[in-house]
Amino acid sequence: MSATATPPDTPSPGPSLLAAAAGGPLLLRQLFDADTGTFTYLLADVSSRQGVLIDAVFERHDRDLSLIRELGIDLVASIDTHVHADHVTGSWLMREATGCAIGLAAAAGAENVTLPLRHGDRVVVGGRALEVRATPGHTDGCLTFVLDDRTMAFTGDALLVRGCGRCDFQQGNAHTLWTSITEQILTLPDACQLWPGHDYTGRGATSVAEEKAFNARLGGSATERDFVGHMEAMQLPHPRRLAEALPGNLRSGKPREAVARPSWAPLERSYAGLPELPPSWVAAHRASLTLLDVRSAEEVNGPDGRVPGSVAIPLAELAARLEELPRDRAVVVVCHSGSRSALATQQLLQAGLPRVANLRGGLSRWAAEGYPLHTSAEDHPEDHHAEHTA
Repeated sequence: MSATATPPDTPSPGPSLLAAAAGGPLLLRQLFDADTGTFTYLLADVSSRQGVLIDAVFERHDRDLSLIRELGIDLVASIDTHVHADHVTGSWLMREATGCAIGLAAAAGAENVTLPLRHGDRVVVGGRALEVRATPGHTDGCLTFVLDDRTMAFTGDALLVRGCGRCDFQQGNAHTLWTSITEQILTLPDACQLWPGHDYTGRGATSVAEEKAFNARLGGSATERDFVGHMEAMQLPHPRRLAEALPGNLRSGKPREAVARPSWAPLERSYAGLPELPPSWVAAHRASLTLLDVRSAEEVNGPDGRVPGSVAIPLAELAARLEELPRDRAVVVVCHSGSRSALATQQLLQAGLPRVANLRGGLSRWAAEGYPLHTSAEDHPEDHHAEHTA
C-alpha cells in the first residue's frame, strides 16, 4: 500500500503528558549521572507542555533530549544552580538542540548565558514559575530554585541530603553558606520537598523538616559556630574533573571544538539509549541503505507488507547470519512496531557494526506517514541471503 507521505518534521504521537505526570499539574523527573553523582531535573507544566531542565550534564545530553522529545515538552530553559566543579553542564548542547535559554547566576560571569539570573527573578514555565533565590557559600554564584507554591525547591549544592556543599574553593565561605541555608532554604515550609544537586549513597530527596532535625552540620541545636568549625575542619580532595569542568562551565558547556556527530545520518537516541532514524529520512535515503527486516517470514510475506528492497533475516536467526549483511552500507533495522528491531539494533552494535539504527516507530509508523509497503509477489526480500536489492 502507498499514500502521500507526511512532512518530515511531523512529530510522532506521544503519551499524554497528564498521564506521564500521574494526573498532576506538574511533571517532575529526577535523572542521575552515576559517574559524578549528579542529579538533573526535568520539570514541566502539564497544561502548557512547557518545561525547564535543571543542572544538565554534558555527557547525558542525548538521554535528556530524548526524554524531552518523547514527552513532547517545549523546553523553555536549561538552568544551572551554580558553576559546577565536577561535571560540565549540558546547557549549551540543549540550546543548540531546542533553542532554549541558558540560565545561570549573573554573578558567575559565564559566557553564552542568555538568561542571567539574580535573587528575586522568576523563571516562568507555562502557568508556573520558579523563584530564584541567591544561596552563595558553596560558590559565590549558587542559586536555589523554589516552586511558586513553595512545595519544592532545587537546592543544587548549597544544601544536600543530611549535608551541604563544601566551602573551600570557588569563593566558598562557611559563614555565607550558613546564612544562605538558614535564611533562604530552611525558612521554607517544613513540608517543602528539597531536591539536591548531588548524592553518592542513593538518597534522592529530603524535606525542610528533615534537614532542620537531622542534618548533622546545621540541624538540631547546631549553631553557626558549630557549622563553620565543621566545614573548616573538612579535608577533601579537589574534584577529579576540576580542571575541565570550571572552564567548560564558564563557557556554559560550549565545547572548545565542535562535537563529533555521526556523519552518515542525523541519528537521535531514544530515552532507552538506542540510535534511531525517522521514516522520512530513511525513505529519502533508502537507495543507500540496507533495510533489515527482522520479522518472521510469515509476517514479511503477509498482509502487513514490507518495505521494497528490504532484506529479511528473522530476529531468532540474526546472530548466526551476521556475515550475510553487507558491510559497505549502513543498516536500518525494521519490524512491525520497533520493538524487535530495537533488540536487533543492540545485537548488531554489540557485534561491531559501526553504522546501525532502528526505524523509529517501526513499519506501523512508516505506513502511517504514507511510505510504501508492498504485499505483491514482486520484489520479495530473500530470507536465505542478505543481498541488498535497490
